Amino acid sequence: MHSLLQDANTILSDAIQSVLPQTAVQQALSQTQFRGKLHVIAVGKAAWTMAKAAFDTLGEQIEHGIVLTKYLHNKGTIPKFQLLEAGHPVMDENGIRATETILQHVQNLTEEDTILFLLSGGGSSLFEKPAGALSLTDIQSVNRQLLACGANIVEINTVRKHLSAVKGGRFAALCAPAKVYTIALSDILGDPVDAIASGPTCPDASTCADALAIIEKYHLTLTPAIIQQIQEETPKTLPNANIQIIGSVSALCQSAARCAQTLGYTPFILSTMLDCEAKEAGRFFGSLAQTWQKGESFFPSKCAV
Repeated sequence: MHSLLQDANTILSDAIQSVLPQTAVQQALSQTQFRGKLHVIAVGKAAWTMAKAAFDTLGEQIEHGIVLTKYLHNKGTIPKFQLLEAGHPVMDENGIRATETILQHVQNLTEEDTILFLLSGGGSSLFEKPAGALSLTDIQSVNRQLLACGANIVEINTVRKHLSAVKGGRFAALCAPAKVYTIALSDILGDPVDAIASGPTCPDASTCADALAIIEKYHLTLTPAIIQQIQEETPKTLPNANIQIIGSVSALCQSAARCAQTLGYTPFILSTMLDCEAKEAGRFFGSLAQTWQKGESFFPSKCAV
């Protein structure tokens, strides 16, 4: 008979394994077929691992690939892939140059081409081209203020999208008429697809008015050129683009529930949106356990929460 600690470790290990980039990407690609020339672009802190999983799964189907990740996050060569690194969490010139390399590669593609876009956390800082007449200095100034003012990740990315030539769906628009199929690891509660790495390949649900409201809320100091650029709207429809979310908090919880059930427990997912410090979460779950121990809880005798 297994102890509670052993079962808890089994559930935790199984859940984490199910959402690791290598596992999650391979599972997603095993259910997908691509036609025509396949180009793979991987961006984010997990870009190398996701690209390696794509190569291990698709192999010779890949025409060419590019990895853009954080410094020291590339783990060795991948056949057919060009490996690039840049700054995170504050973008730098290498990020601008790497983004330009990616944009040059997707120029002049046709309807027969498909871009497999592998996206993970950190993409907002790594993948960037300032929109219009803006400079890297302009973007860096806004990012530093956003990171320092207490804005949440959705608010930060809402502003970033309206200052970028590639965020907020603009990258997918630049890739047309080629098809863009995105597989994204979500690092944001609720998995809003247009907020993950500032949504370079999906229609943007945020508006110019939303971005301006965030600027006003946090009293950001911006130049007239930045304010003017923010008022240029992002794409709201992208007929050439599709996105699949993998490796999210929700997926982690669902996997944990399935494993708990196989061990004989009745699983309960209380929330996939808990947003607090670990010590606060610990106190919350401790109070649940105390309530259950007193017999004052609706949970059955053998459950996993």
